[in-house]
Amino acid sequence: MAREKTVQYLLGTAFHRMAYVEFGDPAAPAVLCVHGLTRNGRDFDALAEALADKFHVICPDLPGRGKSDWLADPMAYQPPNYVVALAHLLAVVGKPVSWVGTSLGGICGMLAAVAGNTPVTRLVLNDVGPYIPVASLQRIRDYMLAAPETYDSLATLEAHLREIHAPFGPLSDAQWAHMAAHSARPAAQGAGAQVMHYDPKIVEPFREAEPKDVDMWPLWGLIKVPVLAIRGAQSDLLLPETFAQMQEKGAQGYTVHDAGHAPGLRDAPSIAAIRAFLLAG
Repeated sequence: MAREKTVQYLLGTAFHRMAYVEFGDPAAPAVLCVHGLTRNGRDFDALAEALADKFHVICPDLPGRGKSDWLADPMAYQPPNYVVALAHLLAVVGKPVSWVGTSLGGICGMLAAVAGNTPVTRLVLNDVGPYIPVASLQRIRDYMLAAPETYDSLATLEAHLREIHAPFGPLSDAQWAHMAAHSARPAAQGAGAQVMHYDPKIVEPFREAEPKDVDMWPLWGLIKVPVLAIRGAQSDLLLPETFAQMQEKGAQGYTVHDAGHAPGLRDAPSIAAIRAFLLAG
């Protein structure tokens, strides 16, 4: 059962509130699950419930997403600032953590893992690595800019999610409905209209600067903790050659064959692979 909580973090000259849910025994070893760009912590409900017998699982909503506060400056929606917010959460958790990060959440995990005196002991990177090609970033930017501002019903919003997140892999109707329910909030005009449960301005950093290849190989060389790299077989963000190099440099690899960017981590085999990696720690 998910327990809803919040933590305050200081960014610049203001405190903000970051929401999170937790599962399992707070005395158990901790697992922090961090979502992708337009998603929220409830994406990990299935994984968290499967791990809760052995782990204390914490799933935050990054700033501007889900139930967390929005930021006044849209250009503040950047990975280093997300890590600042997550560092406050790590301080509240107060013990070593294994980090599971999808896409943006994995970038934040890499940044946290290389910090001095890091509490991160193991790292699961879901369809992200030290090289991100510009074409994938352009695709993400374009679908964010093209997304409707409002949806006339929750069903219409769910249909949109089924289209843009089809690369998550085959989800059940119940899983799509769960995603839609936690991705929506009522629109101001009411009458059943819905909007996405994130600040529309999270796209502004993409709008202000033309995407380009992201090369984080120097950062990768500083990661000293065990890594499990997960790749969707049809992914355009974690390329096969990058995935192969990550394994050559010491990461364990796991491929989700019926997914692209990024695997939803709701299927039993993926959950089993993550569980085995975490329990090996």
